[in-house]
Amino acid sequence: MNILYFLIGCSVLLALLFLAAFFWAHRNGQNDDLYTTSMRMLLDEETEPPAKK
Repeated sequence: MNILYFLIGCSVLLALLFLAAFFWAHRNGQNDDLYTTSMRMLLDEETEPPAKK
């Protein structure tokens, strides 16, 4: 029964860690530009012209 208390404590600690990481990422602007990354795969990539010999 003691292992259940330990596992509950570990899961709560892990959840708080992920919550802190989410808020840290949000404060540093990780979710500011959601449009560009979703459209980047639809745009053609520019290719460099072949080198002249």
